[in-house]
Amino acid sequence: MSDRIFGVFGILLSIGYVFAALAIEESFLSDAVGPKAFPLIIAAILGLSSLAIVLRPDAEPQWPTLARLAEIAAAVVVMILYAEMLPVAGFVIATAFAAAYLAWRLGSSALESVFVGVGTSVGIYVIFHLVLGLSLARGPFGF
Repeated sequence: MSDRIFGVFGILLSIGYVFAALAIEESFLSDAVGPKAFPLIIAAILGLSSLAIVLRPDAEPQWPTLARLAEIAAAVVVMILYAEMLPVAGFVIATAFAAAYLAWRLGSSALESVFVGVGTSVGIYVIFHLVLGLSLARGPFGF
């Protein structure tokens, strides 16, 4: 039953995401794809995945322990801080810190997680900004 509740929650969240994406105003200087495309794709994936969970739930899901739930809550806090820090620190710096923390919590050593964070951040910046020409949040150093 808990899988179905989670699936319905995901469907409602995806519907809310669609409404939020459709409320984005497009300027005449936007990218070729536009600012609505990516959020709508995410909403579609979330909605379809949630529908699959509702239609085919696990027999008896095992809930994480309290310590694991605390780690999940910490990851949510990091992602909220990431969204808040994007305009201040810029894409490269904010993404490096968020990816490094998440890699560390997924089992990498501290040094490995720093390399993963910086590599992820720079790699995404190169692909999305330099290759595809999409605009990303600029930080204090101009990138």
